[in-house]
Amino acid sequence: MFFRKKQNESDPYKALAIGAENDNAGRIKISAIIDYLKDGILVFDEKNQLSLINAQAEKFLEVKKEEVLGQSILKLNPFLNFRPVVSILGGDIREVFRKGVQLKENLILEVTSIPIMARWAKIGAIVVLHDVTREKLVESMKSEFVTVAAHQLRTPTSGIKWSLGMLKDGDLGALSKEQKEVIEKAYNSNEKVIHLIADLLNVARIEEGKYLNKITLSNIEDLIRSLAAEYEEEIKKRKLKFEFKKPKEELPNVMMDVDKMKIAVGNLIDNAIRYTLAEGKISISIAKKDEEQIEVQIKDTGLGIPQNQQNKMFTKFFRGDNIMKVETEGTGLGLFITKSIIEAHGGKIWFDSEENKGTSFYFTVPIKEKFAEFITPELY
Repeated sequence: MFFRKKQNESDPYKALAIGAENDNAGRIKISAIIDYLKDGILVFDEKNQLSLINAQAEKFLEVKKEEVLGQSILKLNPFLNFRPVVSILGGDIREVFRKGVQLKENLILEVTSIPIMARWAKIGAIVVLHDVTREKLVESMKSEFVTVAAHQLRTPTSGIKWSLGMLKDGDLGALSKEQKEVIEKAYNSNEKVIHLIADLLNVARIEEGKYLNKITLSNIEDLIRSLAAEYEEEIKKRKLKFEFKKPKEELPNVMMDVDKMKIAVGNLIDNAIRYTLAEGKISISIAKKDEEQIEVQIKDTGLGIPQNQQNKMFTKFFRGDNIMKVETEGTGLGLFITKSIIEAHGGKIWFDSEENKGTSFYFTVPIKEKFAEFITPELY
């Protein structure tokens, strides 16, 4: 359905009065409905001038409609609360979806803009301002709880690891075969809890926007080679074939947090090993995609991902149904963390997969000498 354009350029409801050009009662009804909405509504005409603002938007932006109606979007910049919204939309009112913006300490909005089309031409735009302050507060409280709980658990689990390690290694006396088996099971279970705590802390830091902190100019090929070497014994143990495809040309260094990038790539390699059956194959290739990006591929012949679950792959705590039948343990946080790390570096990650045939993960890293050239700060 298209919004119909009116001939009367001064009518602020022209974009919304569908099929009611001469119906004054219809316009009044539409106006009343819009004013009762809990979302803020802004309507701009084909000249990017504000032609409608509802009561909720006036409240959010702390303006009166008499002050702003008829103004082009760039002329709204002097209004303090309008400034972040103008920054998101730009002078041409670009199309955005649920873009977060914090107007003040106790007000966080999501901005969505939708073009108004007539005969395939843009004749204006509707901007929706949705209040997500409460949701963000709840998310912040949850994140804070996870952080505190994980920190409190880290100390005792580290102590348990140290104590069990001494028993396992015989530092407190020789153990019988049965005793050693029990201690090793307890030690391995404690290691899994430590790994879960580390994942939870990583997720909390990601959501706080405080994750990358040691950015250096480094070689990603060296990083991947060192990780592959660390997994060499596990690959042999599982009787897998492994191939590293050397790049055709020497790769430039890139700006990255080496420790965090190791976590991201390590998660992908670990998944490939864990979910590929014996005699299967894993390959890693790295190449310069173009003058701006390096692309890495990690391919396996493993279990693959069911087609109907692929859209959930990068969500927190997700594990495929077929994977849980083979590998019952796992946090479901690895790919969420990996995606967050790659995107924080200005890269992208995606995959191709077919159940029972394998999965190929791809990710890119920008070729930049200065990290500030591509990092995007969080808006909230």
